[in-house]
Amino acid sequence: MSMSASLKTLIVDDEALARRGLRHRLAGHDDVELAGEARNGREALDMIRDLSPDLVFLDIQMPGMDGFDVLRALDEDAMPVIVFVTAFDEYAVQAFEANALDYLLKPIEDERLSETLNRVRRFHNQKQAMQHRQSLLRLLGQITGESVRSMKEIRDKGVDKLRKREPARLAIRDGGSTTWVPQDQIEWIDAAGDYMCVHAGGETYILRQTMKQLEQELDPEILQRVHRSTIVNVHRVREMHSHINGEYFLTLENGHTVKLSRSYKDKLKHFGG
Repeated sequence: MSMSASLKTLIVDDEALARRGLRHRLAGHDDVELAGEARNGREALDMIRDLSPDLVFLDIQMPGMDGFDVLRALDEDAMPVIVFVTAFDEYAVQAFEANALDYLLKPIEDERLSETLNRVRRFHNQKQAMQHRQSLLRLLGQITGESVRSMKEIRDKGVDKLRKREPARLAIRDGGSTTWVPQDQIEWIDAAGDYMCVHAGGETYILRQTMKQLEQELDPEILQRVHRSTIVNVHRVREMHSHINGEYFLTLENGHTVKLSRSYKDKLKHFGG
């Protein structure tokens, strides 16, 4: 374990899946002490004021009070180190990199998280809060193409209108290499013994993990489990037919049919049933 002081850390994200993923990755870093998790900007502000964290992982795109609203409301002289967690487009990412500001792009990768934490440790050890705030303002100015002199100007510049970069991806590891498959391109997933078969774009990828583990990595707005051994992309279902025994048959755009079993009947709402 590192001899340096622990980093009291707060995770802010409206998606439970994203919070769980980051919490799991942070558990591998001994000097990160997770002090709490906030589901929205209002909770984040209260927790930052109550807990005085050293480090905040802040999702920018949240409904209601977003990450920029949180930044704007923070006390400038008591600002923790902010690491943005974002799904922004390439232009915004270039702006982050140009200012050497900490950011993580969803989906978060372990190696990138480690690099970011090393940067945070340097920031923390050198008490560079003022410089950190200046880089935030410089970053925001670069994204918008105008100078941003204070936090209160952030909203006026429309920084929060940046579009999302891309949907969630699923990491499929094969030996030493990893293939990132966009989750919205996955048609269906079925279990075959100890393996998962991921069907996407005419390819079948083999994944060595359990259905339960896999479910935790999937975006529920895209992929839903409909059977003990099947997950389906809810946007790729073309037809749905009920069976006399209470089961349903879902036909995908490519003509493949999967079964929705009675025990997963609550999933019908995803298909308009």
